[in-house]
Amino acid sequence: MRTVKEVSRLTGVSVRALRHYHAIGLLAPSQITPAGYRLYDVQALARLQMILLFRELEFPLAQIKEILDAPGFDRELALRQQIELLELRRDRLGRIIRLARETLDKGEISMDFTPFDTKELEAYAQEAKERWGGSPAYGEFQERAKENPDFAQANRLLMECFARLGQAKDLPPESPEAQELVEALRRTISENFYACTPEILQGLGEMYVSDPRFRKNIDRAGGPGTAEFASRAIKAYPGKE
Repeated sequence: MRTVKEVSRLTGVSVRALRHYHAIGLLAPSQITPAGYRLYDVQALARLQMILLFRELEFPLAQIKEILDAPGFDRELALRQQIELLELRRDRLGRIIRLARETLDKGEISMDFTPFDTKELEAYAQEAKERWGGSPAYGEFQERAKENPDFAQANRLLMECFARLGQAKDLPPESPEAQELVEALRRTISENFYACTPEILQGLGEMYVSDPRFRKNIDRAGGPGTAEFASRAIKAYPGKE
C-alpha cells in the first residue's frame, strides 16, 4: 500500500488531483485508515496508469470514468487502442516537425497543410470513446452509474451469470435449465445496468460471439465455449418477462 503522497511522487500526479479523482469516483483509494489517510494498492495504481494514458490522449475525466466502469471493459484492448492512438499522434507530430524544418531550410512558407489534419486521429479516438454510441440503454447506464458507483460488484454478478452458463454448456441451449440461466442473465443486466428487453438481449447474444472483447471476457468467466453457448441459448430465449 502507498500513501497519497507516495503515489503523487511516483506518478507525478498532484495530491490535489488524486483527491479530485476520488471525489468524482474516478479513482477511489483501496483503503482509508481510521486517521483518514488514503492508501492505494497495485490494482489502484494500475487503474491510475490507465487514467493517465487516456489523459495523455486528452480524454475528459468523465469519459475516462465511463470507459473504465463500462461492463465488459477490456484492459488489454484499451491498451492496444491507446498505443495506436499514440502512434497516430506521434506520426502526425513527426509530419509537423518535418514541415517546420523544410520551411526553415527553404526560407519560405509551404502551402501544404495536410500535416495538421486530425481526421484520422479523431475518428479512431471516437471509436474508443463510444462503447454503445447514443443508445437509450447507454443513457440509462450512465444515469445508474451516477446513482450507484459500485459497478465492480454489478460486474461481478454479471460474470457469475456467465460462469453458471459455462457450467451448463453441455446442455441443449433450449433446455429449461439453460433458459432459466438466460432469464437470470437478463434480470441481472436489467437490475444493475439498463432495461434489458428481449430485443436488446438478442442483440447482446449476437455481440457475445461477434465481438472478440465480449467473447474473451465471457469465456474467461465460464470457460472456452461459454460465449458461443450463451449466444445460442439467448437465441432460443422465448422472451418472457
